[in-house]
Amino acid sequence: MTMEPLLPNICDFIAHVSPLNTLPVEAQNEIARSISISYLAVGETLPFDIAAVERYLYIVRTGSLEQRWSDGVLRARLGPEDLFGFTFLEGIPGNPEDCYNVTAIENTLLYQIPHSVLKSMLQKYPQYATHFSINAHERLNCAMDVVWSDEDKGMFVRKVADLASNTISVVDARTSIQETARQMRWVDRCSTAVIMDDDKIIGIISDRDMTRRVVAEGFDISRPVRDVMTAAPITVSSGDLVMHAVALMMRHGVSSLPVVDCEKPVGLLTASHLVQHHRVQAIFLIERINHCQSVDELAVLKVERQAIFEALVEGNLRSGVVEMVMSMLMDAFTRRLIELALSEFGEPPCEFSWIVAGSHSRNEVHVHSDQDSAIILPDNAGIEEQMWFLRFARFVCLGLDECGYPLCTGHFMASESRWCQPLSVWQACIRKWVTNPEYTQLLNATVFLETRAFYGNTWLHDAFQQSLLNDIAAHPGFLRSLTRDSANTSPPLGIFNNLVLEKSGNDSKTLNIKRFALTLIIDLSRIYALAAGSSETNTEARFRAARDKGLMSPGGCTDIIDAFHFLTRLRFNHQLSQLRKGITPDNQIDPREFGSFERKHLKDAFRIIARQQELARMLFVKG
Repeated sequence: MTMEPLLPNICDFIAHVSPLNTLPVEAQNEIARSISISYLAVGETLPFDIAAVERYLYIVRTGSLEQRWSDGVLRARLGPEDLFGFTFLEGIPGNPEDCYNVTAIENTLLYQIPHSVLKSMLQKYPQYATHFSINAHERLNCAMDVVWSDEDKGMFVRKVADLASNTISVVDARTSIQETARQMRWVDRCSTAVIMDDDKIIGIISDRDMTRRVVAEGFDISRPVRDVMTAAPITVSSGDLVMHAVALMMRHGVSSLPVVDCEKPVGLLTASHLVQHHRVQAIFLIERINHCQSVDELAVLKVERQAIFEALVEGNLRSGVVEMVMSMLMDAFTRRLIELALSEFGEPPCEFSWIVAGSHSRNEVHVHSDQDSAIILPDNAGIEEQMWFLRFARFVCLGLDECGYPLCTGHFMASESRWCQPLSVWQACIRKWVTNPEYTQLLNATVFLETRAFYGNTWLHDAFQQSLLNDIAAHPGFLRSLTRDSANTSPPLGIFNNLVLEKSGNDSKTLNIKRFALTLIIDLSRIYALAAGSSETNTEARFRAARDKGLMSPGGCTDIIDAFHFLTRLRFNHQLSQLRKGITPDNQIDPREFGSFERKHLKDAFRIIARQQELARMLFVKG
C-alpha cells in the first residue's frame, strides 16, 4: 500500500507529537515519508527481533498498549501520541531494560519510524539527539526547550491528582518481602509499594528495588520488607501542583513520589507519568536553573520565566496559582545563585540563615517582583565574618537583578550591612521597632513582619521570628499604630463612588493598583494575622487564620479574599498587556483598560477594603 495519500495526515500528526515536533519541518517531512503502519488486534503482541536488520521507534496513533517486563511486571501503559522504542535506538543488545513485551489492550494502529532514518537525521541535526536519548531523564531535560502550544500551557499547572496513578499497594513494615511482592502483583498497574508503620509512611519499595536488592543479592524473602525499603520517602499532596512535585523530584533525585491526603497514601506519581504526559515539559525550567554554572547562564532563562508568566495569565488561572508558580521559580533562581556564590567564595566562616521577605516570603511573586532579603548570623560572628557575608550577598543580589528580579528600591537586601547582622542585633532592632513605632520603624517592621527561612540554618530564623511575636504580644500599642498607619491610605473611591486617579509619568491619569488596593489588603492581612497570633505569611492564609480565631466573619473573610484575587487578576492582565507591547510591567493602570464589568467589580472591591479597614480600626484602635 502506497503511503502518499496519507502523507498530509501523517505530517500533521507528527507536527503535534513531542519530541518529533521539535525538529525542523524538513526533518519532520523526511520522517513522515519513512513511516510504515502496523496494526495490532486486542491481545496481540508486537514481535521484537533483536537480530533484525532494522528496528523501529513506534508512535501510538490510535488505541492503547501495555508494556510488561519479561517477568510480567507492568512497565507502562501507552495511548495516542505516546512513543516507545527509545531503548533500542542505541543498539545495546542484551540490555535488561529492553527486555519487555508490548501487547495491545485495544485495537491499535502504530506508526513505525526506522532507526536507520532517525540515526541519519540525528547525524544531520545533532543538536536534537538528546530528544531521542535512551535515558528518559535526558529526554525530560531537553523537553524544556520545546515551545509551548496553547494546550501545553494548561498542563503546566495541572494538579498531581490529574497525572498520578490512584492504584497503590500499601503494606505494613513487618510484612515479608515475598508477601509484599505478591500484593504489588495483585494491584493493577502498581510498580511501587508504600510501607507503613503505626499509620505513618516510613518507606517505599519499587519492583526495580526488588530486583536489585533482593533477587540480585539473594536476600532472604522471608525477611520483613522494612529491611530492603527506601526509608523516609518524600511525599506530595494530591492537590499540589505538578510543578511542585517535579521540583521535589529534581531537588531530591527521586523518580517516584507517594501521593498523600491527610497523611494517608492515595496514589503514586512517577517519572514515567511525566514522560507519558509530555505536555508538562515546560515545568522543567527549574531543572535547567539547577544546572546553570554561571550568572550569565541563569540570566538567559529570564525569558522563559516571562513566557511562563504569560502562559499562566493567558490560561486564566487563579491568581494564587500564578503567584505560587512564580514564587517557585524565584526560589529556584535564588537557591542556585546562593550555591554559585558558595562555589565562588568557598566555605562560609560561620553558620547563617538567608531569609526572604515581602512578596517572595508570601509566595505572591509576579513577573516584576523585586527582591527583599536579609542574613541572620550567630552572635559569635564578628566584623570579618560580616564582611564575608556582605560580599557573598552582593553576588546573590546582583545575580537576581540580572535574572529579572530588580534590586529593592528601599534597600531591604542582605547585601546592605544593616540587614546582615548577628541575631542579638536583629532582636534589638525588633524591640526598637515595636516599642517605638514611628514611621521609619513601622516601615522596617512591616518588611520583616513576614519572612521565610530560605537557606542555611533555620534555628536562627526561628529565634528571630519568636522574638518578633513575643515583643508584639508584649506591646499592644504596636498593633494600634500599625492599624492607624495602614488606614491612612484609603481605597480610591470619591464621595460619589468614582475612581480617584493620579498622574503617571506620561501625565495621563492612572490607577496605581498596588498602592491603593493590593497593599491595603496585604496590610490588613498582616494586622489580622498578628492579632490572631499566627505566623502565616501568605495573604489568603492570614485572613483564614483570623477567621478561625473569630476575628473576622466567614463572609467578611471570603469577600476580602475574593477582592484580593480579583485585583491581582487585573494587575496580571495589565502586566501581560504591557509585556506584549514590549513595555516594562508596572502597576499604573489606565482606566480606559476597564470595561463596565471591571469598573463595577473594582468599585465593589474598594468598598470591601474600606469596610475591612473600618472594622480593623474598631477592633484594634478604638476597642
